[in-house]
Amino acid sequence: MSDEVRDDLKYTESHEWLKLKNDTVQIGITDHAQDALTDIVFVELPEVGKKIKKGDELCVVESVKSVSEIYSPISGTISKVNKKLEDTPEVVNESPYDDGWLVELEIENKSEIDNLLNAESYKKTIQ
Repeated sequence: MSDEVRDDLKYTESHEWLKLKNDTVQIGITDHAQDALTDIVFVELPEVGKKIKKGDELCVVESVKSVSEIYSPISGTISKVNKKLEDTPEVVNESPYDDGWLVELEIENKSEIDNLLNAESYKKTIQ
């Protein structure tokens, strides 16, 4: 099984990824997570404008096997959600790092990103 782990992203031990884009970050679940969940059938996205603290529930992903809470890797305010997932949640399975992103967050405290795992460290957690 080859789980894709990208070098330009930051990761959490709970299998979220984060991509820095200036003052915002894009967040999704890793290839490993979508594979473990199997077929994703529903994504419950948060409201734009909602303030979130690091570790808070960001959204809920429902698969044929289970319902999983997705947690925010950092604190911030939700600036955008991936509306595409409302009609086609399976995009998270097909493209977890590109089209299957979940939310964008305005960063509250950039230093929180420093505490996340790099690709090398994340690979060790999933081996």
